[in-house]
Amino acid sequence: MTNRILAACRRQPTDRTPIWLMRQAGRYMSVYRAVRERHGFLQMVKQPEVAAEVTLQPIEAFGMDAAIIFADILPPLEGIGIQLTFEKGEGPVIHNPIRSRADIEALRPYDAEAASGYTLAALRLVRPALPPGTALYGFSGAPFTLASYAIEGGGSREYRRTKTLMYSDPASWHALMAKLSELVTAYLVAQVQAGADVVQIFDSWVGALAPDDFREYVLPYLQRVISDFRAAFAPTAAQPAPPVVYFGTDLNGMLPLLRETGADVLGLDWRIRLDDGWAQLGHAVAVQGNLDPLVLHAPWPEIERRARAILEQAAGRPGHIFNLGHGILTETPEDHVRRLVAFVQGYQHGA
Repeated sequence: MTNRILAACRRQPTDRTPIWLMRQAGRYMSVYRAVRERHGFLQMVKQPEVAAEVTLQPIEAFGMDAAIIFADILPPLEGIGIQLTFEKGEGPVIHNPIRSRADIEALRPYDAEAASGYTLAALRLVRPALPPGTALYGFSGAPFTLASYAIEGGGSREYRRTKTLMYSDPASWHALMAKLSELVTAYLVAQVQAGADVVQIFDSWVGALAPDDFREYVLPYLQRVISDFRAAFAPTAAQPAPPVVYFGTDLNGMLPLLRETGADVLGLDWRIRLDDGWAQLGHAVAVQGNLDPLVLHAPWPEIERRARAILEQAAGRPGHIFNLGHGILTETPEDHVRRLVAFVQGYQHGA
């Protein structure tokens, strides 16, 4: 059976628009909450059988065109010496944040199998359990977002420590980004070797930067990750490298810069029309997005209207993967997700 996601990533024609949703495996689903009652979050991530079960839940319930492995962007940092916990009501807490060049130099090399073997094992379990034609996404945090968490010690609104290090000690910043780029590349390569068809790089915090800072302090490392990832698979015309998706929020003021990452697919958040964003990116890349997650809390006719508008903006052009403009929200009605997936999969452009 044709893998519509892979075809769309490569801007090849598909018989319909494929769809999956960021955070589609999560707390809005009652079956997920039942599992969560028995396990802490990191326990779920680190037990392959549980992570695989949760990954498959939305596929079994709603039939999306892709599964994304149940994991989190931060645990791979443990593999280089970062101490991480998830605290109730507080989220991720890093207990030895990076604050100096010495902290950066003390980081150890990352070994994907040793540090993240539980996620690789989950991928190996999910791969044969997926319906034919369903893609499997692996993912990683981007170097900038990982660096920000490691420096701030957890969540942040101002990224004060991150930007201060970047501006006041660029040599240390570049040393940290180089180490994190090696981690991200190795992690993504290992995920494909474990069964992922596509990999997505999440840059959740990079929208806090000015375009010139993105170009100087972030873009070279994204380019390095994507280039080194592709090189690991010795791609040919007959067998291209697995596609890479790059997604960050609040980046609509620098879309032309995103083309320079080298990603095959660029995710758009909901703050821009899909057709305007795609025009700025250029049609030589595929796009993913971009329904506002809160629309799924609206009555069904409004959800349908807005989903139809996005599909009409895509205009049947090869290379569109329908998704949300960010992750699905906790209180989202399951029936709205079910109806959205069915609507997009049944939509025919021009019909």
